[in-house]
Amino acid sequence: MEGNAYPKQYLYQRIVRAKLFIDQNFAAQIDLDDVADEACFSKFHFVRLFRSIYGKTPHQYLTDVRVRHAMERLKEGATVARSCFSAGFDSITSFTGLFRRRVGITPAVFQKDALRKRDEIAIHPIKFVPNCFVEKRGWNKNSNFREVKTIDRS
Repeated sequence: MEGNAYPKQYLYQRIVRAKLFIDQNFAAQIDLDDVADEACFSKFHFVRLFRSIYGKTPHQYLTDVRVRHAMERLKEGATVARSCFSAGFDSITSFTGLFRRRVGITPAVFQKDALRKRDEIAIHPIKFVPNCFVEKRGWNKNSNFREVKTIDRS
């Protein structure tokens, strides 16, 4: 261990531990000090290592995790407010602005599109199956997809 006090694998494991801490506690009010403490690093060293491994800062990663969680809640039909607060955001206004910058549309529009797509899948599921798979199975030859559901797919 000349030049390095710890093997790279040990340092990597500590960073992964901190990432898992973020994944498990994203909805809580955690900050950089909490996450760096979990990895047993100074926050400045921790940020450098985390960015070198994951390509983004711990704060950016936390925000990504929170936005992904909010997206899932919105797809399930939760209100924008409930999705916002369950993901760990403090303000609906700041959440909406951040969501729009990250996703490109507001949470309400995202939810409307997701629920419309979910309903369309329930009505016309074959439209969402790749055509090559449909042709291979011969499903395009049936006039009614409900008939196709009874076909053995093994």
